[in-house]
Amino acid sequence: MTSQSSPRLDGGTRPWAWVVTALASVLAVAAVVMGAKTLSTNGKITLCVFAVATVLWVTTKIDDTFVALSAGLALVISGVLPVETFFGTLGEPTVWLLICAFVIAAGVSASGLAARATAFLVSRAKSVRQLVHFTTAALVVSAFAVPATSGRAALAVPVFLALAKVLAERRRVVVALALVFPVVILLSAVASLIGAGAHLITVELLAQATGERIGFARWLLLGLPLAVVSSHLAAEIVLLAVTRRADRKEPVRVMAEEVGEATGARVTGPLDGRQRRAAVLLAVMVALWCAEPLHGVSPAVVALVGAVVTASPMTGTVPMNRALGTVPWSMLMFMAATMAMGTAMTTTGAASWLASGLFGVKVTDWQFMAAVIGVSTLAHLLLQSRSARSSVLVPLVISAAGALGVSPAAAAFASTAAAGFCHTLPASAKPVALFHKIEEVPTYSSRHLLGLSMVLAPLTAGLVLLFALTLWPLLGLPY
Repeated sequence: MTSQSSPRLDGGTRPWAWVVTALASVLAVAAVVMGAKTLSTNGKITLCVFAVATVLWVTTKIDDTFVALSAGLALVISGVLPVETFFGTLGEPTVWLLICAFVIAAGVSASGLAARATAFLVSRAKSVRQLVHFTTAALVVSAFAVPATSGRAALAVPVFLALAKVLAERRRVVVALALVFPVVILLSAVASLIGAGAHLITVELLAQATGERIGFARWLLLGLPLAVVSSHLAAEIVLLAVTRRADRKEPVRVMAEEVGEATGARVTGPLDGRQRRAAVLLAVMVALWCAEPLHGVSPAVVALVGAVVTASPMTGTVPMNRALGTVPWSMLMFMAATMAMGTAMTTTGAASWLASGLFGVKVTDWQFMAAVIGVSTLAHLLLQSRSARSSVLVPLVISAAGALGVSPAAAAFASTAAAGFCHTLPASAKPVALFHKIEEVPTYSSRHLLGLSMVLAPLTAGLVLLFALTLWPLLGLPY
């Protein structure tokens, strides 16, 4: 007789298991929080809800969005969070910016412009090292055309398959490229405000807590240098770690037509009408976003204009219904719910109370920044979602920074940049999982990731700290 196991939620967690987990976390947090005389009742409720959500994100396989929405609902029902505030997060300009950015990205992808640009670069590579760094450069640029790391990874898979087909006899080179794609996609996201949903969460939480907002142009100025340096450095480390000298000496030749065949796009000859329109629109969008201090138009409004043009019958490159089908609505709901949770943490004083306990020891400014960067770099081992990491860490970082006399904006930006490292396990990030599971193509193992992370984790954290202490103050973000 076959025994039947308890039904599971989301394929992994039994109902009784997550109920017990939630109850245990409530009791543990309540035992500490309820004795806090300096914390308001709303603050205690917020901290308990926040702790339960974090425990469920870390220890169960329940959908992250479901947990975030449930936590937000608990805050609304308990009266901690006004209904208008909770639902209002869906109308935040940053949410609209991301929606419209996905529409524009769908138009660019449908035109074949992204595939053409990639084919142009990789077809000029004469060596393995050039191929790796040209691929890295293309992936860095894609942060301005395609929002969110998972979207960029999905579009990059056909390009990788084309390269893997050409280099089928050179297994170590293919494995190196399989690692380069997700590593660079994740590290280069910091180049752009729309590079990851976590960036938009950080911007909104910082604006709500301090009134200071990091716009598209300022984020670009601060993030692009770090993205370029960290991405190319990581790509070189992957190349040296996975391939041998003989692999790197042997020349390579990738034809643009092979990339076009894999992606189904026209990548040779003059630009066609759709590609020209997509190129002009993308250039205008980035220029207007960067020129926000001059014209004063919100990046969300600029993006909305671009989205309408992208889907217009006369000048567009993709129908609106098809473009909207590419928008990850679950991620947007998650963002909105976690922004509401972050608002509750800040307004009720829960973040300040918790930060004072965690960062109560008096340290110097650079030591505090180092601690924030170190914790943010390692946070992916517990919280797989980049957005969840920002929603948990950023309110605490902002509160602790203000109490210690450190710039909240500098600390929050450094934390978000460091949280971009998430390569230790196949499940640490969606791009890593995506390239890990490609069938019929040699790719990396968990041992590859662990070995690479032992080098990249301290290197990435050290690089972010170096930028935070030296370059960013020169660019207008002192710590």
